[in-house]
Amino acid sequence: MGDSSDSVSVDMESIYSGGKEYLVKTCYGAVSVTVVGDQEKPALITYPDLALNHMFCFQGLMFCPEACSLLLHNFCVYHISPPGHELGAAAICPDDPVLSADDLADQIAEVLNYFGLSAVMCMGVTAGAYILTLFAMKHRHRVHGLILISPICTAPCWTEWLYNKVMSNLVYFYGMCGVVKEFLLKRYFSKEVRGCSQVPESDLVQACKRSLEERQSSNVWRLLEAMNGRPDISEGLRKLKCRSLIFVGDRSPFHSEALHMTVKLDRRYSALVEVQSCGSMVTEEQPDAMLIPMEYFLMGYGMYRPSHFSVSPRSPLSPSCIAPELLSPESMGLKLKPIKTRISLEV
Repeated sequence: MGDSSDSVSVDMESIYSGGKEYLVKTCYGAVSVTVVGDQEKPALITYPDLALNHMFCFQGLMFCPEACSLLLHNFCVYHISPPGHELGAAAICPDDPVLSADDLADQIAEVLNYFGLSAVMCMGVTAGAYILTLFAMKHRHRVHGLILISPICTAPCWTEWLYNKVMSNLVYFYGMCGVVKEFLLKRYFSKEVRGCSQVPESDLVQACKRSLEERQSSNVWRLLEAMNGRPDISEGLRKLKCRSLIFVGDRSPFHSEALHMTVKLDRRYSALVEVQSCGSMVTEEQPDAMLIPMEYFLMGYGMYRPSHFSVSPRSPLSPSCIAPELLSPESMGLKLKPIKTRISLEV
């Protein structure tokens, strides 16, 4: 990865407005890509979970000042939306074929070609994590590293397949109805955030519901069908030589799947961070918990966060205060629960 400049100008207006949107035509159909940051910098591509786009799936992380500074100091961020999931998207033509997970992974390669990107860092959430992992397996030379949030890597078990099939039929015949939204909210968030009869649902959940109402149900159905027909890729994970950083909430329905994936990955190049009292979408529910592990992870590539943020009580790190052994590939095999760091601070 290339060297970063000594400072970064974070244009929050650009972050809030979503950056510059491109509609990239591929042989699998058009796909929306929102670009945030300086395109001369190394590329970080993101891919959201089912029924979401970057405006919700990665908004919490990008609105965290320290995390935003860390990412935009080192990267230009390319937010890839699943086909038909971008804001204001029309329904995909019913005559167009339903893309498979393999097709979606290959579509990413065409997006990289469009922007002239040779190799990238990847960040994905659940379904997006699966697609990016599959992309990394098929195009190993094009991926520097993987940051995966509540990832999945096996074919759906019988319970998940049936659950998804019920949701698929509801989406197909009734659209984004209340039952479908409740299914999706359970997929994304912990029970504490969703609320109950005694505790009102959080603003985060209410915002997510509004976001789901904007999706074209037929487009969501297509992605759901692709993920319900996904193959098991777990046996190929050990061949990945790029570093992988996995986050998963201990309340996530995909918690066991993430643990399984960690076992299958080469432990010399991977690390697991289990976030307590959190659902699947750590990027929204507890984005602050991602900062310190990401700093360690990116420092292994020679990247860092601007020094004027280094006094943050949530992440008091700079390259000079981290033990050198933490930046070695072997250190990425550590399981961090709760998140622990070894730093030397002068008070």
